[in-house]
Amino acid sequence: MMAAVWRTLGRSTLNAALTLVIVIALWWAITAFTGISPYVAKGPAQVWEFLVSGEDAAAHRAEMWPLLAQTLQDAAIGFVAGMSVALLLAIAFSLSRAVEAGVMPLALLLRSVPLVAIAPVIILITGRGTPASVAVIGSIVVLFPALASILFGLSRASQQSLDLVHVYGGGRVAQLRKVNLPGALPSLFAAARVSVPGAVTGALLAEWLSTGQGIGGMIQKFSATARFDDLWASVALITLVTLLLYNVVQIVENVALTRMGMATSAA
Repeated sequence: MMAAVWRTLGRSTLNAALTLVIVIALWWAITAFTGISPYVAKGPAQVWEFLVSGEDAAAHRAEMWPLLAQTLQDAAIGFVAGMSVALLLAIAFSLSRAVEAGVMPLALLLRSVPLVAIAPVIILITGRGTPASVAVIGSIVVLFPALASILFGLSRASQQSLDLVHVYGGGRVAQLRKVNLPGALPSLFAAARVSVPGAVTGALLAEWLSTGQGIGGMIQKFSATARFDDLWASVALITLVTLLLYNVVQIVENVALTRMGMATSAA
C-alpha cells in the first residue's frame, strides 16, 4: 500500500511540475512573439527580476505579500462557504425531492445569469466592502460546479448496498451516511479541486467590485497608473499560488483515494 501511495505522490508531483513549466513557457511565448510592447508586456524574466533578483526586489515583495494574503483570505472565505452550501444542498436534494424541485430552478436561474450582472444587487444587499459580499460572490462561483459534482457522486451509490442498509432497518439518513457519502468521496475531492481556482476567481471579482482590496482591487489601479511591473507580478503571483493550491489538493486527493483503494475522479 505504501508503495502505491509513494508512486501516486511522485506522479502527482511530476504532473504539477509539468503544468508549471507549460504555463511559464506559454507566458514567455505570448510576451515574446505577439508583438506587444515590452513597456506593457513583462515576461517571466522581468517578473523574476522585479520580485527576486532586482535591487528593489525586497521592497516589491513587501508590497505584494499583503495583497496576496488578502486575496487568499477572501478566496478561503468563498471556498469554505461555497463548498459548505454545495454539500448541504446536495444532501438536502438527496433526502427530499420536494426540496430539489423547489430550490433547483432557482439555482439554475442564478447559474444562467452572469455574476457581474447580479454582483451590484449582492453588494447592495450585503454592503460594499463587507466580508459578507466577499463570501456571497465567492461562494456563488464555487457553488454550482461543486454542487453538480457532489450530486453526481451521491447518485452513484450501489443499489445493493442501499438495500442492505434498508434490510437492517436503516432509513434514508442511514443510507446517506453509510453508503452515499463514503461512495461520493472521489466526487467530493474533485469538487474541492475544481473549486480552488473558482474561489480565487470569485475573490478577485469581489475585490474588484466590492472591497477594493487585495490583488483584485489593485490590478485596475496598477493598469491605470501604468505600473505594469506591479501588474504582471501580481497576476503571476496569484496564478502561481492558484496552480500550487490546485495541485496540492490533487495530491491529497490521489494519496487519500489510493490509501482507501478508490479510483480518482476524472472530473
